Amino acid sequence: MAQMQNSVAKRHHMMVICIGEEMSLQVKQLMRRDFIVLAPSVPLSYAIRVLSGAELPVALVIDERGALAGIIDCACLLKGMAAGVSEIPVEKVMCQQWLWLQENASLDELPWDQMAGACYPVRDGGGALVGVVYSFDLTRGLYEHHQASTKELDAIIDSFYDGIYISNQDAVTVKVNSAYERITGIKPGEVVGQRLQDLLDQGLFTHSSTLLVLETGQPVTVVSRIKRTGKEVIVSGSPVFNDQGQLVKVVNSVRDITELNRLKQQLEQEKELQQRFTSELKELRARQLDMDVVVHSEEMLQVVDLAVRVAEVDSTVLILGESGVGKEVIAKIIHAKSPRVNGPFIKINCGAIPENLLESELFGYEGGAFTGARKQGKPGLFELAHGGTILLDEIADLSPSLQVKLLRVLQEQELLRVGGTHPVKVNVRILAATNKNLRQMVKLERFREDLYYRLNVVPIEIPPLRQRRDDILPLIVHFAAKFNQKYKTNRYLSPEVIDRLLSYQWPGNVRELENMVERLIVTSRGHVVNQDMLPESLQGEDAANYASGGLTLGPLKRTLQEVEKQLIDRALRQCRSTRKAARVLGINQSTVVRKARQYCLATGEGVFHK
Repeated sequence: MAQMQNSVAKRHHMMVICIGEEMSLQVKQLMRRDFIVLAPSVPLSYAIRVLSGAELPVALVIDERGALAGIIDCACLLKGMAAGVSEIPVEKVMCQQWLWLQENASLDELPWDQMAGACYPVRDGGGALVGVVYSFDLTRGLYEHHQASTKELDAIIDSFYDGIYISNQDAVTVKVNSAYERITGIKPGEVVGQRLQDLLDQGLFTHSSTLLVLETGQPVTVVSRIKRTGKEVIVSGSPVFNDQGQLVKVVNSVRDITELNRLKQQLEQEKELQQRFTSELKELRARQLDMDVVVHSEEMLQVVDLAVRVAEVDSTVLILGESGVGKEVIAKIIHAKSPRVNGPFIKINCGAIPENLLESELFGYEGGAFTGARKQGKPGLFELAHGGTILLDEIADLSPSLQVKLLRVLQEQELLRVGGTHPVKVNVRILAATNKNLRQMVKLERFREDLYYRLNVVPIEIPPLRQRRDDILPLIVHFAAKFNQKYKTNRYLSPEVIDRLLSYQWPGNVRELENMVERLIVTSRGHVVNQDMLPESLQGEDAANYASGGLTLGPLKRTLQEVEKQLIDRALRQCRSTRKAARVLGINQSTVVRKARQYCLATGEGVFHK
């Protein structure tokens, strides 16, 4: 598409437009503020589904900073599908060159000799993206403010990439551009001067938006089939009024959606379509959380989805996972999405408070219960959490005597203060978290079995970061932006540093990754964080050896899969092609491709995403 636009632009390079002093229409009067937005990481298949049902099949790609990263249209989608990988992100195929328009610019100020695209992003005086204007809208604006059909005006319309079909108030065709002939195969001489109804009767095409616009006086969009080629086109018609408010012309934009529909049908036939829809729904639900949550991997999407679903009820939840994986984050999600969201959320670390103080902190005490106690007594955290949620972190460190008291709260929804004689009713949801194996502790009689089963109503196990490697890069980007904003710096990590961070096993999980990124941002001597800023554990062969040999004991099947994933990933990084990697590993190329897709690994040919 870019080559076609360039050739058209060169054709009109010497064209000078003199539309006249009377033209005062500005770009902002034609631009649209409601347009389709996609994230750079959105799969190509998702973009096809969205654009195939859109009136104008063009989308702007906006990065996480809110800046315009590219433009996606039908040509980009076809280019991506030609590569045979429907799950590559749209950033791999989007157009990264475009022409900005200023919202306050009048039409006679526009660089018409450079305008051959389907749409143009619009920015305000401060450089912020505020809308988009389509070539179709520009055509309508030209006709509204320049009624004479001049040679210059025709040249402008001919330069547009979209097909343009213009009729008068009597439904007689007065102008079609060269793009219309390219899209439909219908020559201008076959339609110019002809009534639309006659063309319909001849079966040249199946539907006319012009007739509907003339009937209603409103913009109309229809899908029509071209009899000669069998192509499907989407036609958007818009009325043009004169100064007296009379409808004098109808301007139609014509776009070929045949290939787009074919791609959509192809995707709908894929066996994994429903699975992908489910993943997209999980991701959307995660993004809708009003919290500082970064979720990208399929493993964490499932965890978050379960947390959101269980939040709707009051069941006790046991959150399991290594230190630093984000157990508190999941607990906050459960509270934030629950009916108790307006109640308090209280977290207490059962391992951080001495046992002799923990009981009074949890359950409170009556006045005079012990030396130094307040005369009027003090409510405990369970009472303070009334109507809300309490998170008991490191629940495995709770003493046997406190385990008995906690069991009563779970069973009876009441507690007894230290030194008290009357039970206190509480309405609180209990979430528990631990990095230890409670089931093993029950077998060793270090944790009450009845309490374990009371807590383990809905277990949520968070996988360690090394088992959800798709989250590492998004987390790096998130933390870098977070600390740059916090410390008012503008530093970024070099590709070599990111590569080392991606290959590291992160025994401290997300907390260790966050601390590492903060360390690199605040200690860097320049804008770029280079490899020499990394600690020794991430330098040279140590990191590579750790990445391949620092496996944690676990189920054999899962461990073997992790080793397989690491070896294939390492072979692909070194060989840069699936064929060479297959030779090194001594397996078929098809096996490498299948495994790369399974583990979402980068190859020399692209990046596989779930």
